[in-house]
Amino acid sequence: MMLTTAQKNQALIQLANILEENYQTILDANEKDLANGREKGFEEAFMDRLTLTKDRVFDFAQGLREVVELEDPTGKIKSEWTLDNGLNVSQVAVPLGVIGMIYEARPNVTVDATGLALKSGNAIVLKGGSSAIFSNQAIVEVMHQGLEKTEIPKEAVQFIASTDREATQQLFTMKEHVDVLIPRGGGSLINAVVNNATVPVLETGVGNCHLYLDAEADRDKALAILINAKTDRPAVCNAAETVLIHKDWLAHHSDALFQSLESHKVVIHGDEQIVELNPEATLAGESDWKDEYLSKDIAMKVVNDLAEAVDHIETYGTKHSEAIITENQHNAHVFMNLVDAAALYHNASTRFTDGGALGFGAEIGISTQKLHARGPMGLPALTTVKYMMQGNGQTR
Repeated sequence: MMLTTAQKNQALIQLANILEENYQTILDANEKDLANGREKGFEEAFMDRLTLTKDRVFDFAQGLREVVELEDPTGKIKSEWTLDNGLNVSQVAVPLGVIGMIYEARPNVTVDATGLALKSGNAIVLKGGSSAIFSNQAIVEVMHQGLEKTEIPKEAVQFIASTDREATQQLFTMKEHVDVLIPRGGGSLINAVVNNATVPVLETGVGNCHLYLDAEADRDKALAILINAKTDRPAVCNAAETVLIHKDWLAHHSDALFQSLESHKVVIHGDEQIVELNPEATLAGESDWKDEYLSKDIAMKVVNDLAEAVDHIETYGTKHSEAIITENQHNAHVFMNLVDAAALYHNASTRFTDGGALGFGAEIGISTQKLHARGPMGLPALTTVKYMMQGNGQTR
């Protein structure tokens, strides 16, 4: 079934409208998930990702309208040339096919992933985590009602309602039915998909993101960026988890640094030099350098120079988002070119590693791999290519 861009856009607008009309149904279902979460003692950051409000439902409905405004990537000629024998060659963007989306406690992903899949001409199979089962089921039921009024069959959006892990394991190996898997969530989920799937995987990644405060970092700029990157939404993957500080910068600005973090209730896990300067800090261990906190905690290390900062990021980074704060253009250039990550920042917060913030509309995840797609994955990442040749009787 070939759909026009207008038909796909009309369907997304219909989905946005019906989600808003039925927001209370979705919130009622979400309350069941929240009650289960409270009973099981889920952490605050996890509950924040799970929680829906009227504003959040309207936000992801608005996200669908923003996808409508984006250029349809399907059918676009990416490159074209003519051979010496007159054969015309075109490389054309086409849908991936059927996308298997595996994710955890983020009900908004149900809508974001559906909108991007349908706009790019794909069908989608959704497998959300058991913690959001009632929310996701309600959202999909509402979207199915909307799709019945469009040219897109509701079967293009499938939801696996089972909370049995065997259902997820089965999805890993359905090569004859699913063209690509996209896992979105914590490290254990992503590793489980990558290590066990026989279906190709578009790998998203966890975000052990770093800020490096160089010797020539502007104090006010550095503190504003650090506070934003750490506290704006601590539970998301583009939040900063470690700050590396040049010893000379710290010598001049330690009081302002600690006061700023304390005023925002950030808990410091520091190396020996940090703990010596700030007895309120906890001595950091290996896990503090390696893992995401997803909370108002931050690891802090003093470094002697740029090279030591880069080495630390190379050792512990997850190739997600890394930032340098400095007024030294040479140091910024070296950092941006040496550090291996999907997104690099000079004098800006890592919180911008987001499809919406970078102008892609809704995103289906942030890829930290190097094949096909890297960084925030919007519509173009959900296409592949086919070569189309036009001839006039040419033979070889």
